Amino acid sequence: MVNYLDSRRIAGTTAERSSIPIPATQGGWVELGRTTLGSAGDSIDVTSLADKRYYMVLSNDIASGSIYPQSQLNGDTGLNYSSRRSANGGADTSLTGRNGIFEGGAGGTTTNFSVTYVANYSTKEKLGIRHTVFEGTSGAGNAPAREEIVGKHAQTSNPISSFKEFNTAGGDYNTGSEVVVLGWDPSDTHTTNFWEELADVTLSSAGDTLSSGTITAKKYLWVQAYLKSSGICGIDMTFNNDTGSNYARRGSNDGGADFTSTSSSALSFNTADTDSAHFFNMFIINNASNEKLGISHGVTQNTAGAGNAPERKEQVHKWANTSNQITKIDINNSAGGDYDVDSFIKVWGSD
Repeated sequence: MVNYLDSRRIAGTTAERSSIPIPATQGGWVELGRTTLGSAGDSIDVTSLADKRYYMVLSNDIASGSIYPQSQLNGDTGLNYSSRRSANGGADTSLTGRNGIFEGGAGGTTTNFSVTYVANYSTKEKLGIRHTVFEGTSGAGNAPAREEIVGKHAQTSNPISSFKEFNTAGGDYNTGSEVVVLGWDPSDTHTTNFWEELADVTLSSAGDTLSSGTITAKKYLWVQAYLKSSGICGIDMTFNNDTGSNYARRGSNDGGADFTSTSSSALSFNTADTDSAHFFNMFIINNASNEKLGISHGVTQNTAGAGNAPERKEQVHKWANTSNQITKIDINNSAGGDYDVDSFIKVWGSD
């Protein structure tokens, strides 16, 4: 027998509840295809992609000499692409009638990591957004470079079925360079999500440290954090308890000129306002033998109320460790206030 309580809540035995239909859980990002180079070359091609409404593309181009990344969709080599890009926070450059989309390289021609989103509707031009971090000269004494690129493929007959990353400079994509294409569609109900939850930590009392604890080592990391400050709080991130001078970053606040920071003991996200809140979203390529490159976007609440605009923050960074994968992420307060109750960090990962 099934009993209905207040607010129409259902009570009953496990056997009774098992007979009640439960809607299917909507699927998350699923891996559609991946190509990893087994030897150096100028092309990374991911083919036979399922038709999904949205794509997320993770690209890790490991440089052997100078590389200049560009992409093509559906094997189209014609002049059917256009892009607009900004390098290191500089003025936009528009590129029209090109033979590739997301034409990068203005921010650097070294090992890079990109996160790209593409809207895929068969009868519409394909629109995409790419954020890239370039390693630059190795070592924490050298700041990374960054690019923001939007692009479109003027093709309105077919959905995307392949994604190709190709090099137009004199070097090569080295062994281990990789492109992973993920897809998401509103009708998805699969349970084979690419992103696996590694940590979900919420402060139950005010404090100066928010830590993921030990997490499983994964090649790709996705980090989100919400920091509610009581008083003035600094936001300093470290990996694997490393507080040496092994971090470098580049970024912009509120669209201003880029700043750089090198040989730092942490990745700083600037000081939050009194009794404000800060939220950021970050992706990291986490190969043990390469510097760890990351891309983050953040917002600080600023003074409460719609009459006060929030602050926006864009940043790329690197951890100059070439021996270990990240297995712990700490966010430490470097000012006099506290991170308040309900501040949280969430980490997902995948190989």
